[in-house]
Amino acid sequence: MWIARRLFSSALLRGHYGLLCRTTGCLPEVKPRYLQCTCCWRSRITVAGFDALNGVLSSDICSDDKQSLDAVYTPEQRNVILQLLNNATESELAGVKLLRGRKSVNIVEYRSKHGPFKNLESVTNVPLLKHKSAVIVFNSILNPPEKKEKKKSKIHFAKYIRPEIDRELLEDADSIVSIICGTNKVAWAHVDRGLTVLDWQGQECSSFMTGTYMASAYLADISAVVAHIPDADFFIIEKPGISVQNTTLFPVMAHLRTVEAMLFALLTQRQETGGPPRVLNMMRLAVGRHFDLIVGESRTSGAKVVRQMMTESVTKKAPRVVFPHDLLVKYRNAFHMGSRNRGEELCDALLQAVAFYELLGK
Repeated sequence: MWIARRLFSSALLRGHYGLLCRTTGCLPEVKPRYLQCTCCWRSRITVAGFDALNGVLSSDICSDDKQSLDAVYTPEQRNVILQLLNNATESELAGVKLLRGRKSVNIVEYRSKHGPFKNLESVTNVPLLKHKSAVIVFNSILNPPEKKEKKKSKIHFAKYIRPEIDRELLEDADSIVSIICGTNKVAWAHVDRGLTVLDWQGQECSSFMTGTYMASAYLADISAVVAHIPDADFFIIEKPGISVQNTTLFPVMAHLRTVEAMLFALLTQRQETGGPPRVLNMMRLAVGRHFDLIVGESRTSGAKVVRQMMTESVTKKAPRVVFPHDLLVKYRNAFHMGSRNRGEELCDALLQAVAFYELLGK
């Protein structure tokens, strides 16, 4: 018994005798390999035969790449693809997926040298267009993505007027005075609901941003300005768009807010006690967007728009804004590029008044 047990155990270990012997021609013994689990580094996953699997997959991929492109699509689909590739301009080709930039140029150059594409396989001769890229292009031509129309952002009038006031009161207003505060000047434009300019001028303030910013000097200058501002149904003061986080412009922001507060205090005395507010703020950003003056996060000069309005007031029967003859003569050379003082405050005062009425009418 002991001898029989010994022989049987040796056969199991060596595998040369009995039922467990390995015949010639069989696969070589595969040594187990392990993958480390990324979630738990202690656990291991056995991987066997990965080389064989990779070989099968790579052979399948190679066979797909060698397949003719014309055999993949129906005759109708091939006609649609070739029709576009042979007749589309460079800009039209750029609208197809993967054809933006150099690839669309290469297609046009290839057509001019070799003539139109006769089959889909010839498209792969174009530089930068290989088998996989061509398949994506063809599928994009057959199934173009839906174009999403960009909705133009509407400017909600109530959002840019502060404090809130009944819209009907604004619509019933016969005239407004638009006021702009600058670093050394205050300008205003008195405009009626028919967009006729009744008054348009500015006044220098010598104490602005000089010395120690004396409150008494500021008050004297602003009081002199308010004394010349004509009466109207509403006074629209520009709300500056300077960010509080911009520390380099903090002195300018403090100056503008101080002038703005003093104008509110002095002009509010003209309204009835307990009545609706007549002194309002209008956001500078809203005016810039209305006249397409916003570039990035900054607002550009509106002098060109004002010059165009003044020209149309003379040349058109129904101009956008009506200017009296004396104001046209007074400011005909004030807003040109070569002038020393382009009158940015005057431009902004007029544009704010025009934007007020036009946004109110929408």
